[in-house]
Amino acid sequence: MSTIGTFTKTGDGYNGTIQTLAFNVKVKVIAIPKDGDNAPDFRVTASAMEIGAGWKRQSATNKPYVSVKLDDPSFAAPINARLVDNDNGTALLYWTRRNGD
Repeated sequence: MSTIGTFTKTGDGYNGTIQTLAFNVKVKVIAIPKDGDNAPDFRVTASAMEIGAGWKRQSATNKPYVSVKLDDPSFAAPINARLVDNDNGTALLYWTRRNGD
């Protein structure tokens, strides 16, 4: 698992930065009204552009996290990641390459 983002929890989501070899961008993960069972809980934006969505989930050990899907025309495929809260009001965005991805 690689850390590709660091975030601070806000009243309506998270503010932070995604950093990879190709990107260094400020990002907001903003809570949105859920309009269906499969609808996202969060919208992910960089500047005024929507670059992804997030869904509230729980790990096998019942720890909550946000499952994030990011996409950009420069990506070969969408990126799946986990935004995990720390105890100090921060959160980390983890990305793992799966076999076949």
